[in-house]
Amino acid sequence: MQSSSYSRRSFLKRSTLAGAGASAFTIVRAEQVRGTGKEKLRAGLVGCGGRGAQAIVDILTGNPNAEVVAMGDVFEDRLEGSLRRLKETPRYAALQSRIKVDPEHRFVGFDAFKKVLASEIDIVMLCTPPGYRPEHFEAAVNAGTHVFCEKPFGTDPVGVRRFMAAARKSEELKLTVKSGAQRRSQKEYVETWQKVKDGAIGDILACYAYWVGGPVIQQKGRDAKWGDMEWQHRAWYSFVWICGDQIVEQHLHNIDVCNWFMGTHPVSVVASGGAAWRGRNEVSGNIYDHLSADFVYPNGVRMSSYCRQYPKGCYNDVSELLVGAKGRSNCRNLGVKGTDPYVQEHIDMMASILGTGPYLNEAMAVAETTMTCIMGRESAYSGLEITWDMIMKSQQDLQPKEFDYKLKMEAPPLPVPGIYKFI
Repeated sequence: MQSSSYSRRSFLKRSTLAGAGASAFTIVRAEQVRGTGKEKLRAGLVGCGGRGAQAIVDILTGNPNAEVVAMGDVFEDRLEGSLRRLKETPRYAALQSRIKVDPEHRFVGFDAFKKVLASEIDIVMLCTPPGYRPEHFEAAVNAGTHVFCEKPFGTDPVGVRRFMAAARKSEELKLTVKSGAQRRSQKEYVETWQKVKDGAIGDILACYAYWVGGPVIQQKGRDAKWGDMEWQHRAWYSFVWICGDQIVEQHLHNIDVCNWFMGTHPVSVVASGGAAWRGRNEVSGNIYDHLSADFVYPNGVRMSSYCRQYPKGCYNDVSELLVGAKGRSNCRNLGVKGTDPYVQEHIDMMASILGTGPYLNEAMAVAETTMTCIMGRESAYSGLEITWDMIMKSQQDLQPKEFDYKLKMEAPPLPVPGIYKFI
């Protein structure tokens, strides 16, 4: 921090939640307490891929009092490549003076997130592939750091429940948590949500959610020097343990809108899917390329959900639709456009931290949407009806128990209903 900040620094000790250790304490710097002052706030980034680099641009674009001081990634080439592009791209010229990541604060490895969190930062941006989100978020909350957290919030029920426990603690600590579900900051969605809540279309009778788009393939081939774990990280979207499959990683946006407008999560789902276009090879991995789901909310309202990733030239549609007793809404038609939502979410986050806007903590809401999406995936994989109680009790834990670039990791086969077992 700037030297002038130290005169204002104080420490607040808060007991951690049960299960984190009775003798453990969280130390929260005054700069991290809502409404403390408008000094420069220091941000760190964990996960330096395309979305992480864009998060740097977005937070600096929206907040002149922010600077980025630390970065971490599993791969040095990703970290240095992102930093170089940010520092050398002309359209970012106005932001470059606030990218202050010196060599001592560029961290590489599976423990890079711990070093970023130890770098005297006020905000951490978690932008790694989602398999790591529960562990990283838990560490951020234990460090007393405000969080921008890319969606989804995990890839398996055990991990999302871990995230939920940390979410409850973040609420106790009054930490700001902003999600990468940017529609929650998109003016036309926010204004439409309020009008729907106020009865503009009457009671909601049905919801429809669609992400019908193109495939995500990060690596078209494997470098011979990459071990299994390195390969699966570099091609992370193709593997369930680190990606979650399309319904979890991408279609979450649309499902989250429906949950948000409904004010709750579904209680059951029946789904189906498969791989019509993706091959049976290591580039395609073990995720589906299409999945349809019929969710049921507590009041009996149903959400029809469909996501698909087919090649260029096929039909596309990314949208939501609500059918009400008095009309319909695409969830944004009753509002007006505002600031780019990817920037606005960072503006809203900073306003929450500084006390100039409403307090925001989206951790639990988007964690529930993440679990909704996992519930849909597991129904499609298994061929079973999956209930909320079943998914909340599931012991599925997809995360590796050791980490090494050369670690041998055989990806499970593509799930086949009737053979695949829900745990």
